[in-house]
Amino acid sequence: MRLIDSHCHLNYEGLAERQVEVLEHARERGVAGFLNISTRQREWASIIAVAEREPDVWASVGVHPHEADAHPDLGAAALVEGADHPRVIAIGECGLDYHYDKSDRSAQRERFQAHIDAARATGLPLVVHTRDAEADTAELLSSAVREGGVAGVLHCFTGSAALARKGLDLGFYVSLSGIVTFKNAQDLQETARWLPADQMLVETDSPFLAPVPHRGQKCEPAFVADTASFVAQLRGEDPEQFANATTANFFRLFKKAA
Repeated sequence: MRLIDSHCHLNYEGLAERQVEVLEHARERGVAGFLNISTRQREWASIIAVAEREPDVWASVGVHPHEADAHPDLGAAALVEGADHPRVIAIGECGLDYHYDKSDRSAQRERFQAHIDAARATGLPLVVHTRDAEADTAELLSSAVREGGVAGVLHCFTGSAALARKGLDLGFYVSLSGIVTFKNAQDLQETARWLPADQMLVETDSPFLAPVPHRGQKCEPAFVADTASFVAQLRGEDPEQFANATTANFFRLFKKAA
């Protein structure tokens, strides 16, 4: 079995202190690659450093919507410059989060547009975070795709079936995290059953959202194997074939990793 954790935060507290152990544990469970995601500009150098050190780790550059207010001057040019490294394969995570409103909504939309512009300029995919902001997310991504040169993934997907279908229609991938294994995630599980096999990814978003049977623990990339096994069973598919399919999808989307 060969899996990719398409979204993890290896430099976050809980993983950073035991990074070598965490990566080795994941490899033992069949995880053959890791996309280490940045959320603040000051993290970019350390995120990239891990990817320079570990041949199966890649990096992204981006600013989480919670951090939009803290990056008032961030434009596409800074993102393009940050992405000019052989181990950087994605722009993000970026997007809109109206659930917590930790940053002004107009600032979130401006930063998101900067990421979209950078993705078009670099040819790298977007890693999109969206929560309680489906209409604005769909509008911005629809406009971006109409203008051309933009692709990506709706990461840690927890949205409506309508948003999933919209993303798929735009050519985006949908990534499932450990949330899909939760007892109260019936709607998401139903979406997971019908997602196209060639537009799905799996992730941990570690150190957050540990899947069953690890609820209550610090999440780590090894646990992507549990999420993948759960989704494969949900879909009535062979776990190894499911793992291979999502891995192939990863390299199809993140072409620079290939």
